[in-house]
Amino acid sequence: MYSVRIKLLLPLLAIGLCVTGTVLGQSTATLQGTITDTKNAVVAGATVVVRNKATSAERTTQTDTDGNYQVAALPVGIYSVEVKAQGFKTQVADQVTIEVAKAVVQNFQMDIGAISEQVLVSSDLPVIETTTTSVGTVITQRTVQEIPLNGRHFVDLGLLIPGSVTPPQNGFLTAPLRGQGSFGLNTAGGREDTVNFMINGINLNDMVQNQITFQPSINTVQEFKADNSTFSAEYGRNSGAIINIATRSGANDYHGEFFEFFRNSALDARNFFERTTEPAPFKRNQFGFNVGGPVNLPHFGEGGPVLGYKGKNKTFFFFSYEGLRQRQGLTISGVTVPTDAQRAAVTDPVILKLLPLIPRANVGVSGFAGSATAPVNIDQWTADVNHEIGINDRLHGYYAIQRDQRGEPTLQGNSVPGFGDTRSSRRQILTLNETHTFSSAVVNEARFGFNRIHIIFDPNAHLNPLEFGIRNGVTAPIGISQMTVTGTGLNFGGPTGFPQGRSDTTFVVSDTLNYLRGNHSLKFGGEWRRFYNNNTNKDTGAFAFANMAAFLDGTANTFTVTLGDVSTAIAQGALGFFVQDNYKVRSNFNLELGFRYDWLMSPTERYNRFVDYVPEVNSLVQVNNGIAPVYQTNSRNFQPRLGFSWDPFKDGKTSIRGAYAILADQPVTNLVTGNATNPPFANSFTKLVGSGV
Repeated sequence: MYSVRIKLLLPLLAIGLCVTGTVLGQSTATLQGTITDTKNAVVAGATVVVRNKATSAERTTQTDTDGNYQVAALPVGIYSVEVKAQGFKTQVADQVTIEVAKAVVQNFQMDIGAISEQVLVSSDLPVIETTTTSVGTVITQRTVQEIPLNGRHFVDLGLLIPGSVTPPQNGFLTAPLRGQGSFGLNTAGGREDTVNFMINGINLNDMVQNQITFQPSINTVQEFKADNSTFSAEYGRNSGAIINIATRSGANDYHGEFFEFFRNSALDARNFFERTTEPAPFKRNQFGFNVGGPVNLPHFGEGGPVLGYKGKNKTFFFFSYEGLRQRQGLTISGVTVPTDAQRAAVTDPVILKLLPLIPRANVGVSGFAGSATAPVNIDQWTADVNHEIGINDRLHGYYAIQRDQRGEPTLQGNSVPGFGDTRSSRRQILTLNETHTFSSAVVNEARFGFNRIHIIFDPNAHLNPLEFGIRNGVTAPIGISQMTVTGTGLNFGGPTGFPQGRSDTTFVVSDTLNYLRGNHSLKFGGEWRRFYNNNTNKDTGAFAFANMAAFLDGTANTFTVTLGDVSTAIAQGALGFFVQDNYKVRSNFNLELGFRYDWLMSPTERYNRFVDYVPEVNSLVQVNNGIAPVYQTNSRNFQPRLGFSWDPFKDGKTSIRGAYAILADQPVTNLVTGNATNPPFANSFTKLVGSGV
C-alpha cells in the first residue's frame, strides 16, 4: 500500500513577502554567490574564506571560471566572508547570517586596487529568496528562545509558519497530550501525518502513525525551517511539510543559564464563563539548565593538573537538562451511584465484591461528585559535541533522551477514582554527521542516526478478576473488566485493551554529495531506513449494563473481550536515491531539475503472524501459506522534480516561481498491525443479552 501525491505549483508572484527557500535535506545550509568587478565581468580564481564567528572554524574555496563559488554543509550561525583576488581590494562581509536548510546568496563586486586594502561591504541579504522554487519559513533562534510559550512545546511554534492553522483539539495527531503538547501540525492544507520532522538531518518520526517521537527542549533548538512546498529531489518519505531542526552547539566562549517557569491555578485568570466556580487545581513547574563552550581537559602529572587538551577553535560541547512537574485537577461530576438501600438489597456475589470499589453518594441520595489528579513528570537530557577533525573534516554528534510519565485517571470515561492508567516512556534520538571537503567544488555530508520510543500503558488498579468472581478469561492481576452503566455516568474498571505497550526504533543512514561545476550546482545522494515496531497488548474485556437495576442484578446486555497472544513484531524498510541540478541559466533565472526513486518496502511480521481473509476459501489464512503478502511493495515510486525561479527586475524584491513534483508517502505500520491480531493468535468474543458477570 502506498500513497502518491502530485503537486503542481503555478507561478506565484511574491512581492515584499518574507519567504525563504531551500534545496537542503539536512540541518546545515549553503553559502553561494558570484564575484564580479565594477564592469560586471566575472572574477575567476578569487579566494573566498568563510569563517564562523562563534567557533573560528574556516572553510576556503575559489571561484570557478564563471566567477561562482559555493560552500556547502555549513552549520547555522553568523559568518564573516572574505574575498581576495590579485589586482583587487580585499572585500569582507562581516555579518552574514546562515540559516538552517537555506541557500544563502552573498555576491561581491570587486574594486581595483591593492590586495592589502580592505573594504567592508554590506551583508544585507535579499528579503525574497529568488534562487529556489521551495516556499518555507525559518523560525530564528531569537524567536525560538524568547517567544512566550504555554508549556514550552516546540511544535506550537508551527503556528508562526504562513499557511498553518490552529490544530483541532480532537485531531488525529494534533490533539494535545497532557503536559506534552501536540505531536503533529497542519500547514499548507497538508495532513498532520504527512509532516516530516528532521533533526540534524535525521528522521524524528515514529512510523507507527508518523508523529514526532518527542519534542526537543526549546533550549536545545538553534532554529528550524518549515518548507510547505518542497520540490527538491533530496526530500523523500513524505508529501507534506518538511521541518528541519538545527540543534544548539557550543562556541569558543562559555555560556550557560538556569531557568524556572511556573504556572498555577492561583495565578491563572478565571474563566469568563465560569465566574461562580473555583478553577480546578493546577500546578506546573518547568526548570533546567544548559551550558556550552570549548572542551578543555585537564592533564594530571607532576606539579598538579594542567590544561592537557585545549578545545578552543576545535572541539565544543553543549549540555542541557529540562524537567517538568505538572499536577492537574480533574472534576468528576454527574455520576449516579447505588443508594444505601440498593446496596443492601444486592444478592449477586460478583456485584457484592465490586460495590466497595464504588464510592458512596455525596450529592443527594444517589449522586457522586469527586476529583482526580492527573500527574505528568518529564526529564530530558541533551548532549551535543562538535569537533573540527582537520581543515577538511568536521564531526557533529547529538544525543537526547527523555523519560516521561503521565497519568490519565479518567481514561475512557472512567468516573471512579483509582482507575484509569499511567503511561511511562523512554524516548531517544542520536545523530552523527561527518562533513568532508574534497575540494573547493566537492563537499560530502554523511549521516547516521536512530530514534527510539519505548512506552508502557499500565492500569492503575492491578486487580485480579478471579478474586471478584469475574469470568472473563483473564487469570492475572492486570485489572478487572470495564463496567459501564448506561444513563448513570458510572464507569469503572479496565481500561479496555490495557495493559499494552510498544517499542519502536528507526535507523537511518544517508549521504549527500555536493558538486559545483560552472553554473550547475549538483547533488547526489541516498538514504536507507529500517523501522522496527514491537507491540504487546492484553485485554480484560468490557461489560455494558442497560441501567442501574441491571448492574445491581449482575445482568449485562453485552460483554466483549480479546484473548490470546496479541503481540506483534513488525519491520519495514526503505531505500531512496536522488540527483538534483540547480542550474543558473542567467543571474536572475534558475532551473531546478531533479529525480528521485524510493523503494518503500512492504512491512513484514517477524513470526509470520499476518493473517488475511481469503474469499476463494472463505477462511482466514496465514500469510506465506499459499497467499501473497499483506501489501505488495510498490516499485514504481519514480518522482521527477521540475521547477524555476525568476527575479524579473533583478532587485531581489520580486520572485516568480513554478514547480511540478510527484511525491510518495511511506505507509505507517498502524495499517497492518491488525492483521497480526487475527485468529488463531488472538480471538475476539462478544456475548449479547443476559450475560452474567
